[in-house]
Amino acid sequence: MKKQPFILMLIIVLTLALSACSSNKAAPIESTVPVKEMVDKMITEAEQPALMELDADAVKQQYHLDPALLEEYSARIPLMNVKTNEISVFKVKDEKDIPTIETAIKQRAADVQKQFETYLPDQYENAKNYKLVTKGNYLLFVISEKPDDVVKSFDSFFVQ
Repeated sequence: MKKQPFILMLIIVLTLALSACSSNKAAPIESTVPVKEMVDKMITEAEQPALMELDADAVKQQYHLDPALLEEYSARIPLMNVKTNEISVFKVKDEKDIPTIETAIKQRAADVQKQFETYLPDQYENAKNYKLVTKGNYLLFVISEKPDDVVKSFDSFFVQ
């Protein structure tokens, strides 16, 4: 008989303790530099072929996404259609839009793969091995011969 109130009190105390611990939100992941500067440095560090910057209309067309969802972005694609190399960083305004942006990026990767499927086999392999990395509200999309080097460079821009 005396065990019931003790167990009830124990459950209440544990519930309060767990709910107090779970309400602590982690600090948001933020970059130490603007997105455009990030991409410039990644291109320099990872030695990429000549890439051109996309404007809002081109981002909408190439990536099938609305730039209005983005706080800032820098999307670079090859100047000539003989390489698949791309480096793009998108900072999403609202965290709830990250799945939408990820879907758009995956569609872009599929488009590039389809374009090079029967054209240049080595570039098709690059396109198949793309990287999509999400850190906080930032998304990195990279197609490169050495995508891991670009991802490592991208990671260096964030403080935890």
